[in-house]
Amino acid sequence: MKKFLLIAFTLMAFAANSVLCRIALREEHADPETFSVLRLLAGAMVLLLLQLTRRGWRNIRWNVVNAGLLTAYVFLFSLAYVHLDTATGALLLFGAVQVCMVLWGAWQGEKTGPRKLSGIAVAVAGIAILLLPGASMPSTVPAVMMIASGLAWGAYSLRGKRVSDPTGATAGNFLLSVPIVATLFLLSPDHALADKWGILLALVSGGITSGLAYVLWYVIVRDISSSTASTLQLSVPCLAALGGTLFLGEVPGIRMLIAAVLVLAGILIVIAADRP
Repeated sequence: MKKFLLIAFTLMAFAANSVLCRIALREEHADPETFSVLRLLAGAMVLLLLQLTRRGWRNIRWNVVNAGLLTAYVFLFSLAYVHLDTATGALLLFGAVQVCMVLWGAWQGEKTGPRKLSGIAVAVAGIAILLLPGASMPSTVPAVMMIASGLAWGAYSLRGKRVSDPTGATAGNFLLSVPIVATLFLLSPDHALADKWGILLALVSGGITSGLAYVLWYVIVRDISSSTASTLQLSVPCLAALGGTLFLGEVPGIRMLIAAVLVLAGILIVIAADRP
């Protein structure tokens, strides 16, 4: 039950990230570059304070590759969503994550039996029911950016399997992202755009639903297979749709309810297939 609650909270935080980003960009509270910079800075500061309180500066783990993957995911995600509708962006993002993590798991010899494959198929069918009717043909550049964002997040998740200290590793990743985002921000020709709500949304997204949630995600992925980790994330679009209903006034339809049931059923099948 403790592990289930941990997974549920983390996935809800991922969905909250999508909702916070959509509110900030759709309502023009912030431009994507400024939102991404503030998000990573907030995550870095919160995790630094947490790490200093718990174990001290020396226990922070520095990994340039992981920091680069994190930065690429955050920036490409925000930049691509300016030019993509919600459904198309989610399909591209989670499709890329699913392909990346499942193929890597197969390459590493993870067993994917008929029961697990059927669970993945059911969950993917639920995502298709939810998103395909609202998706549109994307432009090439934003589509490539969103796929690259998904691949970066998939790789970031997979590399978390080798992490021994999730808090120290995630703190190091966010802190190393600061000079990267500062350089990109200074090189940007556009002026920063963020009102008080945009700043608040970015800080919540970075400090809580990104920083703390990514620590928990690194805790989770160490103990589950790559295919299970990728399938769990298919619940995020459904949770984001629920968040859109609660905070953006989007009316849920029967299609969303059917999709949510299918995704949940598929995830439960995959989890059951992992048990001895």
